[in-house]
Amino acid sequence: MNRLDKPVFGVPPPWRLERTLWPTLALLGVAIVGFEVSNVDLWLQDHFYNFAAARWWVDARAPGPRAWFYNGPKIALILLALVMLALTAGPARWRERWQLDRRRLGVALLTLGLVPLVIGQLKANTNVFCPAEIERYGGDVAYVKAFERHPPELQPDRRGRCYPAGHASGGFALFGLAGLWETRRAQRRGLLLGLMVGWGMGGYQMLKGAHYLSHTVVTMLLAWIGFLLIRRWLRVGGNL
Repeated sequence: MNRLDKPVFGVPPPWRLERTLWPTLALLGVAIVGFEVSNVDLWLQDHFYNFAAARWWVDARAPGPRAWFYNGPKIALILLALVMLALTAGPARWRERWQLDRRRLGVALLTLGLVPLVIGQLKANTNVFCPAEIERYGGDVAYVKAFERHPPELQPDRRGRCYPAGHASGGFALFGLAGLWETRRAQRRGLLLGLMVGWGMGGYQMLKGAHYLSHTVVTMLLAWIGFLLIRRWLRVGGNL
């Protein structure tokens, strides 16, 4: 293998990113099945809930954590999208200054926009409830996994809207920044930024009982797959 073909910190060189699509799809399938046949979600969530005090590690109404991990990131992502939109629509000298082109900006913008949109649509149709809503953690509905059905005698009076993780999808959509420049360093930074922000936002949701681990893992994998498909559609970085 040529030195330039070697991955850096596990991230393939720019012209080989598309080769991660099929392994990621396979990993998504393994993750979905693994969470369905195990109780990892409940085991981990039990550690985030104080059964004696009937409360989560993080209070959903606490202003500090909410500002840092909920409202703040959402505002920052909107501002970032507006900046990239301005660069895309603005004069060429703006893009030349940062060595950007419209197609690469398009990849990042579409990833930022479409990944949360798709995750939101999935959430609206999977009928999965959040941890804080189930009886185990003080809620009023039975615990049912993504591909299970509620027993006829325990049918809830509303639909669940918790799977995959909608809030974390905005952070993982930062994977799109990995496509702005075709260098390993830029791709690594985009990937790491998406992982850091996505897991920061997703971890906060888990600590306050809004999501299970499976919700965040599936969202992360779907975001990466979405990024790769958008790259292919816009013919950026080679073909799959």
